[in-house]
Amino acid sequence: MGELECVVSKANFSTWFQNTSVRDEKNGIVFINVPNSFTKEWLKNKYNKFILGALRKTDPLIKDIEYTICDKINPIPLKKSQRYYSLNNSSDDAQLEFNEINQTKESLNPRYDFDNFVVGAFNELAHAAAVAVTKNPGTLYNPLFIYGGVGLGKTHLLQAAGNAMKKNNPNFKIKYITSEKFANGIVESIRNNTTHTFKESFKKCDFLMMDDVQFLAGKTKTREEFFHIFNTLYEDNKQIIFSSDRPPRSIPDLEERLKSRFEGGMMADISEPEYESRVAILKNKAQTKNVDLPNETIEYIASMVKSNIRELEGALNFLSAQFKLLGKTLSFKETQDIFEKKFLPKKKITFNKIVKTVADFYETNEQKLFKKSRKKEDVLPRQIAMFLLREDFNASYPYIGQRFSGRDHTTIIYAYEKINKNMKSDSQIENDIKAIRNILYGSQ
Repeated sequence: MGELECVVSKANFSTWFQNTSVRDEKNGIVFINVPNSFTKEWLKNKYNKFILGALRKTDPLIKDIEYTICDKINPIPLKKSQRYYSLNNSSDDAQLEFNEINQTKESLNPRYDFDNFVVGAFNELAHAAAVAVTKNPGTLYNPLFIYGGVGLGKTHLLQAAGNAMKKNNPNFKIKYITSEKFANGIVESIRNNTTHTFKESFKKCDFLMMDDVQFLAGKTKTREEFFHIFNTLYEDNKQIIFSSDRPPRSIPDLEERLKSRFEGGMMADISEPEYESRVAILKNKAQTKNVDLPNETIEYIASMVKSNIRELEGALNFLSAQFKLLGKTLSFKETQDIFEKKFLPKKKITFNKIVKTVADFYETNEQKLFKKSRKKEDVLPRQIAMFLLREDFNASYPYIGQRFSGRDHTTIIYAYEKINKNMKSDSQIENDIKAIRNILYGSQ
């Protein structure tokens, strides 16, 4: 349906409108068949007004919509005057394969675009901001800083923005680069005495995207050169987009002048995808791979794989490989058995690993966390370590207290409850803990 395709991305359109159809129309009420309760709720809450508006353009007398769950979608032919009426989209456009690389001279992968980016509650703000800067580069949100854990689609968004700009402004100088490649480029330019040429290639950009800027931390010369490039672009109203696994204030060993510049535009976070979005992403990717998975299987995978999109794709890739090898779709029971053996067991997080990760994150010595220091720079990391040991390691309060220089268990309870409470009111602490968990579990 053309009206809906104008307001819904191709990825979302094919995910939520596939296998839906108009069943009947009576007294101004249109009855739409949907395959399951998730699709019903999503269409009702997210797209109802758009569907209703499109239907009213076909028939102004339509008053409302009712969604009914139907396993087998068989649209009933309607009157000739009531043209439309299938919500299905036969488009072959598919969700992006994140590991496919076919880059252009701007280091852009042409298959990263906004149409194949599945939007959900977890990434709506970041997506909207990325789209907005392509329409008003350098003026609306500059810089745009997108942050979130690994495998959540930050790179997709950055490159989608670059591809949109390339399409709409062919004469723009567009560049995508990771901070690691930028740092390597600085090193090579110093070695070859071409630093000026290297920097000038960036200063001439109209639209610059830098991925994983947290890796600028600890690279003094790289940060210094980047600082001057940033200032030049910013003063010339050239659009800059950054991505990071954490917000600027949580990036260690990053000077205040860079933190303040990163925070000077628009900051948008991408959180872990909620259940409905995971279902949508899996459906989209299954369609891409031509793997016909039962809804029961998709919903099971979405309930078991929660942390990021990359893990969802990994699970689906495995099922896709099984499908190709066996020549048949795995049953729900077979899928469950595979998940229990291959995907669910996780490397155990140890006591020492948690303490070391927290100490490294806050750039302090592990031993300081065990000492009875009341300095603020020691207290917060110590309390967060205690919180994670209780929450993630499932250690008892007395055990944690014993390991922390024989502290009373009431001290551990106090630390746990304080951090638990502060996470709800202090976004800095919440973001720090998310980043620490990403380091802990992302390295497994």
